Amino acid sequence: MLDQTADLDRIFQALADPGRRVMVERLSRGPASVSELARPLDMSLAAVLQHVQVLEASGLVRSQKAGRTRTCSINPAALDLAEQWIAGRRALWERRLDRLGEVLEGEH
Repeated sequence: MLDQTADLDRIFQALADPGRRVMVERLSRGPASVSELARPLDMSLAAVLQHVQVLEASGLVRSQKAGRTRTCSINPAALDLAEQWIAGRRALWERRLDRLGEVLEGEH
């Protein structure tokens, strides 16, 4: 459980940055080079590479280098972990709201 918590912490920390979310959004459509990821962003290629490294450290992104080109791709398993955590919280709150609705209906 602790490993999963640490993994989730890294994933959500990586997604906290708007630029990294843009990169993840782009990678959700397929692999892209670091240069392609940099195009819509107002930052240097070196800064984009640092963000890619954060995404890699979180497990959200994988990259491979061929010659001078680093190609990145999304790691669906990391996104699944975050999605499962969010779905669990959503289910908990839906049950609580359903119970609240039942209590409120019983008062009428």
